[in-house]
Amino acid sequence: MNGLLVANRGEIAIRIARAARELGLRTVMVHSTDEDGARHLDFGDVRHALPGRGAAAYLDIGALVAAARAHDCDAVHPGYGFLSESAAFSEACAQTGLTFVGPGPATLALLGDKARARDLARDHDVPVPEGLGGPVDTGAIRDFLRGLGADGAVMLKAVAGGGGRGTRPVRDAAGIEAAFKACQAEAQASFGNPDLYVEELVEDARHIEIQILADRTGACIHAHERECTLQRNRQKLVEIAPSPTIEPEQRSAMTAAAVRLAEASGVLGLATFEFLVRPDGRFAFIEANPRLQVEHTVTEAVTGLDLVQIQLQLASGATLAALGLADRELPLRGMALQARINAEIVSADGAVRPAAGAVTRFEPPTGPGLRIDTAGHAGYRPNPAFDTLLAKLIVHSERGGFPALLARAKSALHEFRIEGCQTNRSLLAALLDRPEVRDGTADTAFADRVMGELVAAATALEAEADQTASADLSPPSAEAPVPAGQQAVRAPTSGVVVSVEAAAGDTMRAGQPVLIIEAMKMEHEVAAPADGVVASWRVGPGDPVTEDQCLGTFEPVEGLEEAAVEAAALDPDHIRPDLEEMLARRAELADVGRPEAVARRRSRNQRTARENVEDLCDPGSFMEYGAFNLAAQRSRRTPEELREKSPADGMIAGFGSINGDTFGADASRCGVFAYDFTVFAGTQGAYNHKKKDRMIDLVARAGVPLVVFAEGGGGRPGETDTRLGLDIPTFARFAELSGKIPLVGIVSGYCFAGNAALLGCADVIIATENASIGMGGPAMIEGGGLGVFKPGEVGPVEMQRRNGVVDIVVADEAEAVVAAKRYLSYFQGPVTNFEAHDPRRLRSLIPENRMRVYDVREVIDQLADVDSVLELKPDFGRAAVTALVRVGGRPLGLIANDPQVISGAIDADAASKMTDFLTLCDSHGLPVLSLCDTPGFMVGPDVEAKGQVRKACRLFIAGAQLSVPLFSVVVRKAYGLGAQAMVGGCFHSPFFAVAWPTGEFGAMGLEGAVRLGFRRELEAIEDEAERAAYFNVKLQGLYDEGKALTVAEFMEIDDVIDPASTREWILRGLDTVAARLLAT
Repeated sequence: MNGLLVANRGEIAIRIARAARELGLRTVMVHSTDEDGARHLDFGDVRHALPGRGAAAYLDIGALVAAARAHDCDAVHPGYGFLSESAAFSEACAQTGLTFVGPGPATLALLGDKARARDLARDHDVPVPEGLGGPVDTGAIRDFLRGLGADGAVMLKAVAGGGGRGTRPVRDAAGIEAAFKACQAEAQASFGNPDLYVEELVEDARHIEIQILADRTGACIHAHERECTLQRNRQKLVEIAPSPTIEPEQRSAMTAAAVRLAEASGVLGLATFEFLVRPDGRFAFIEANPRLQVEHTVTEAVTGLDLVQIQLQLASGATLAALGLADRELPLRGMALQARINAEIVSADGAVRPAAGAVTRFEPPTGPGLRIDTAGHAGYRPNPAFDTLLAKLIVHSERGGFPALLARAKSALHEFRIEGCQTNRSLLAALLDRPEVRDGTADTAFADRVMGELVAAATALEAEADQTASADLSPPSAEAPVPAGQQAVRAPTSGVVVSVEAAAGDTMRAGQPVLIIEAMKMEHEVAAPADGVVASWRVGPGDPVTEDQCLGTFEPVEGLEEAAVEAAALDPDHIRPDLEEMLARRAELADVGRPEAVARRRSRNQRTARENVEDLCDPGSFMEYGAFNLAAQRSRRTPEELREKSPADGMIAGFGSINGDTFGADASRCGVFAYDFTVFAGTQGAYNHKKKDRMIDLVARAGVPLVVFAEGGGGRPGETDTRLGLDIPTFARFAELSGKIPLVGIVSGYCFAGNAALLGCADVIIATENASIGMGGPAMIEGGGLGVFKPGEVGPVEMQRRNGVVDIVVADEAEAVVAAKRYLSYFQGPVTNFEAHDPRRLRSLIPENRMRVYDVREVIDQLADVDSVLELKPDFGRAAVTALVRVGGRPLGLIANDPQVISGAIDADAASKMTDFLTLCDSHGLPVLSLCDTPGFMVGPDVEAKGQVRKACRLFIAGAQLSVPLFSVVVRKAYGLGAQAMVGGCFHSPFFAVAWPTGEFGAMGLEGAVRLGFRRELEAIEDEAERAAYFNVKLQGLYDEGKALTVAEFMEIDDVIDPASTREWILRGLDTVAARLLAT
């Protein structure tokens, strides 16, 4: 490397030129046409004018490459900002033989795409905030924000961004549109790419970044961390190295994570990996900057390294080992702090705008441990087309720790003399004087929160030092007068014009945005000062302007106000007061307006009722009934208190679509009501009951399924406006729905008394692991003198899953909603998108050894469509399996015996489970497939004690009364009454009764039949071996008489089939009975 083009300006261009000169490199300094007298040009060997003004000149890749070639440079250093992270610039340099001082195009493209960088972090086990990779639209942002809950907030970020540009926090859905547009505009202007991504807003966090050095061999080391927590509007103000707040374990974990990411991304030279540290100590990666950072100076101070020289050497091919930096942790020399001194005006309300005027006095402090990086000088006039950074004050202290460092920094700020142009020097001093900074409790939003206090303190410091800057605010050139009869539109701040929103001749109304000015990385609207017609503009996009400069003129026009009112009356988007009142009341119902209630749910790791309903229903499909209901307590509470404490009277009810994308609008409509546990613990009040009664009537009329979120404590005490007696029709009307429409009950948390009475009437109960279900809660139990219990001790889910009350157990409400959607799908119709297993696999699932057990669930899974099996009550009646399945996309109910549990014998619980399941399928028109492998009903005193006779016979009744088709497949044993019960009472009851070749039939188990039928003969044989041989001969004889092929000869069954053809039999059977199913 011989010649270096410095593709930057200001203090960083000077810093690079100095480092290059010490390495013996010739430097070429560039400038825009409006900076031909810039100070950085004095530090190079050659100066070169770029075409264009302002930042655009430094973003012109073609012009920069041409300049490098014209001056025989073999390398380009991009500095920071501008094109420092541009993959296109790096590629252009490579194509023309120039060394780009930084990573290659692939690495820059990877880390420059913040969404891809997040994915990289996840792939390497580095935590990231929750988020969505870009590009996202407002709908995706809205859904993501909603998913974070009422307390959630998000940060919109530019995919190609950095340095805080193109970022905005959003705390509610109402702010999404404006923030999205502003971020897109900033991202487009700053990076040429308007794409955004979104992630959760991590609040109360500290900002830590790790400095990485890497060479071409892939070797990487870290140069410790910097703390960048002290920020204003997401722009860094003060950086500290090393961090005075993080623990050694956090430091080790973050540096290790940064090195992993650097190695994985192929970084070359310098890179910084940035993290947010939450109050609980957890950290999350937010972005990587594969370039020199503004705050590299503090790392240089505490390590003694010249990072810019190292960057140049690594770009030239040097290795870390050759530089003596490989495989060792760099020693630290005390602490360092950098304060960014900006030419800016901070108002009392915290608003910031660029300062105008020429610097008349510029005297940096001197002394031990002080360094100034600047392009400022007396006579310097800040250019509004660029960043407002005037100087970087770097303070280093080797002893005394953080307190000594702060003392030196405040002293240096006090000594820094800058006049003629206002700066934030005193504000920085005020910030460093805060106790929250000293004790390390400040977070990234701290300075914004206390900005008003900081401004007041800074003003006092200026007055005390008699150092208030007397700014020369005269514009650089004389301003043309405003024509008679016209008025001026003036700039509210210094900056650069981004766009003109109203053309000459356009009518404008007072307050209407007419220009957009970018200042300090933010876009500002210039509002029309009065009604009128635009006469002319004196500026256009790209032009720099100073505060109070005349941007253009207009002719005032009276009468526009009346026209505007008239237009508003005709505007379809105009909100009248009555509509506004309704919308405000509706907004009160949303979770975002009830943060304390939401927080209580979060403390229990639960969701709100509205979140559950929203998750259950297809987007935009839910219409709510009775949203404005309030508790019947008007005589004891004010209207305002009722609206606060009893929104919707604790019941979210209405209709929505579920699985509409799969089954269409008609089949997907469902009724929903959800108890809101945040309203009087989900109890049932008078209007709450009235709403349920209305919904029950409507779902019965519509014939649609009903889903009930049943968490709550039963009847509500304290209803003063009406009497709640025993004539409430709710429970009877709800019970009448059973068998007419699918009823789904979901419970998370506690469900007692009246809530449990509704839940227990549902066809299926889906419960989370934290659920407790009982016909009476702790208060009722204690009131009845039955003892004192905690809610979790009354009907916990571990009990209810084993006694048959609960059908499906899930981890949380999100999984409960997924299970409910899946359950309902079987009653919504067939699907066309399905996948079948290889049917030949069925041939080998039943062992040839008839005494060996097998996994019947594997048989079911292989027979049914892939991932189509939903088992109900798996922990109850375990000798039987009941499941909803699909074959060829068509839904069926399935019953089966499990030979792994009491050899598949049907005990009382298994009989009850199958009886209830057959009733469910018959009620809702689902055909039933029976897989039979049972030695019969379980017998003996123990099972009879559980009511076996009644429960076994109820299975006969349910099978005999089926109105839906029943298909039967005997996979192995079909013995006695139990086998008959599995096929509806008789082997000629099903629409078909077939067997696999492994099938065997008998009036009872074959072994038992031999022992009973030949007892006398067996007892007469004294020799044990001879007796066993006689037994086996008789057993083989019975098996030969009862095996499937023999039984089929007598038409006892319809056929013996290849297991691989079972699906074909089922599908042909369904085709044959299709008309009957339609009638059902």
